[in-house]
Amino acid sequence: MRIIFIYYLLDDRGSAQDITGYTKAAKKLGHEVVVYGRSDYRSTFHYSQTINENDAVVFIFEWTTELLRGGHLDYIRLVSKVPRHRRVVIDCDGKYNNLIHCNGDYNHATNSESKEWIQFCDSLSDKIYQPTPNPIKKNVKTFFFHAYNQDWEISGNYNNKKYGMVYVGNNWFRWIPMYEMLKEVQHIQRDVGKMTIIGHGWDKPAPWAKNNQEDNAHFTDPQFLKSLSIKVSPPILYSEVIKRMSDGVFNPVIYRPLFDHLDLVTCRTYETFAANTIPLFKSDQKSSRTIYGNQVEELILGCDPKEKIIDVINKPSYYFDIVKNIRNHLRINHSHEVRLLELIDMINL
Repeated sequence: MRIIFIYYLLDDRGSAQDITGYTKAAKKLGHEVVVYGRSDYRSTFHYSQTINENDAVVFIFEWTTELLRGGHLDYIRLVSKVPRHRRVVIDCDGKYNNLIHCNGDYNHATNSESKEWIQFCDSLSDKIYQPTPNPIKKNVKTFFFHAYNQDWEISGNYNNKKYGMVYVGNNWFRWIPMYEMLKEVQHIQRDVGKMTIIGHGWDKPAPWAKNNQEDNAHFTDPQFLKSLSIKVSPPILYSEVIKRMSDGVFNPVIYRPLFDHLDLVTCRTYETFAANTIPLFKSDQKSSRTIYGNQVEELILGCDPKEKIIDVINKPSYYFDIVKNIRNHLRINHSHEVRLLELIDMINL
């Protein structure tokens, strides 16, 4: 099967790592995955504008329905050539819902934006999926689009790390969960040691920040970060993410409040376990045991976060063994090969 991904693909954020994983898995299993758009010799991704009626089209919506290498005329070409039953919409951000406000976060700014997004998705396909075990709308089904890739894994010495804590990711409604984590670390900073955050929007507004957006989307407190001597660095290419995560004893796995509310799985759900680090979860999402198995309980901060963090710092070998066991579970149950076969089944329904 030839599958065309429609996705606003960027090298320093989003699901670029997963697109690469699907492309390799397809080749391994005798299928083909391409990204719709004009070819670019500077890109490592396989772009194509060739469309056949036997192809399948998968719209991956993450932050926008726009095309990076095209426009709405391209949508017309896609829907006119590929039958509706061979088109799938994957809503990664929970925007295929009515207006939701949650702890300062939201899926749309207005009811009209929500309505327009839903109508647009409905115009493309009857097959709507979200990466959550509990979709709100009755016509939405579960598909954990993101996946784990054994080739990402970094193993090695877990002693003598450069940092106690590393976080890689942009600040988009993430200050609240980051602040809650850092308030705990603040009291045990001597035990944790050096810390770094890599990404846009932490020590200054992100380039895409707009004055008319709610403050919560971009809010940060540079002075608080400075008081903890946290080094803030610019974003990095997707190919460097797991390597940089591996510089820390632990990496917090945090989700923006809306994603916590909707129990959405993201690329970071899997990438962190491939790094040579210990993932620590601020909260116990419903999807955690579905994705990782019961051993993930050992990596949840729980009712005494400071005690858990100190235990991780003092007993890294114990927690790395847990990470290795979870890696085995992810290889078997959540690889890109497994996901691709699930996707093909969805297309063939």
